[in-house]
Amino acid sequence: MELAFIPSPSRGVLYLGPIPLRGYAFCIIIGVFVAVWLGNKRWIARGGRAGTVADIAVWAVPFGLVGGRLYHVITDYELYFSEGRDWVDAFKIWEGGLGIWGAIALGAVGAWIGCRRRGIPLPAYADAIAPGIAFAQAIGRWGNWFNQELYGKPTDLPWALEITSSSDGRVPGTYHPTFLYESLWCIGVAFLVIWADRRFRLGHGRAFALYVAAYCTGRAWIEYMRVDDAHHIAGLRLNVWTAILVFLLAVTYLVLSSKKRPGREDVVEPGAVASGDDADGGEKSEGAGKDHEIADADKAETEAEADSAEKTAKNEAGSGKKT
Repeated sequence: MELAFIPSPSRGVLYLGPIPLRGYAFCIIIGVFVAVWLGNKRWIARGGRAGTVADIAVWAVPFGLVGGRLYHVITDYELYFSEGRDWVDAFKIWEGGLGIWGAIALGAVGAWIGCRRRGIPLPAYADAIAPGIAFAQAIGRWGNWFNQELYGKPTDLPWALEITSSSDGRVPGTYHPTFLYESLWCIGVAFLVIWADRRFRLGHGRAFALYVAAYCTGRAWIEYMRVDDAHHIAGLRLNVWTAILVFLLAVTYLVLSSKKRPGREDVVEPGAVASGDDADGGEKSEGAGKDHEIADADKAETEAEADSAEKTAKNEAGSGKKT
């Protein structure tokens, strides 16, 4: 008998009249807002304009959702296109099923389009948004908890996850809460990137590369614990191989980028610098105007004193003649 465990929700959707409110969707939406909010703060600190991150996210988020769903459907095609399955379910993103690899890859394409339209370097934008993405993943993983999916091997640990559903081949019991492990790992990755960025002034996409490498490190061992069906290559799950490959690419980029383009970008959003210069110029002009006003006032006062002295001297001279 288990003394303690993490209970699963009895259902992952609530109804507000005819409107379904799905926990999975809420986790994704909250994660996006957190990523944009933190990314905006970091972008402004780097010298960018407020609102730029949100404007580019309008491109990146839809592309990311499509990419994440495509990766999931392609790598788990049998869930939608095998005998007895309904292919229409491939479009039901609210029921769960987003692959982070596809989300980041296609989301980067959307971000590139948004950055290109604003004349902003994509690596600088990626560095600003990187910790926010990690936090978004940490929040989004709780959507799997609502759906009772992506858990690990059976366990009787105090923090075991209780699965109560028996649909889609699930077996009720207590399992490793891999969703929780990955959520906590992503929070650690986010703080690691924030610390490293402040300590080493990472630039030219290296903060984003650090996030990718750190995430892949955790995803590899967490993926190994999962028991849901997956394609295997040489005895390892497909996502483990993906994590290894992406990790190597991220580390390679870190090394080459630090040698080729050390330091950090001086300007991340040219328009913001121009606006700042204009503002400084306006302040200088205003200050100059005030200086001229003071000088004119001093000049007028001096002339008034001279006129007064001249009149006094004339009066005294006139008085002397009369005497």
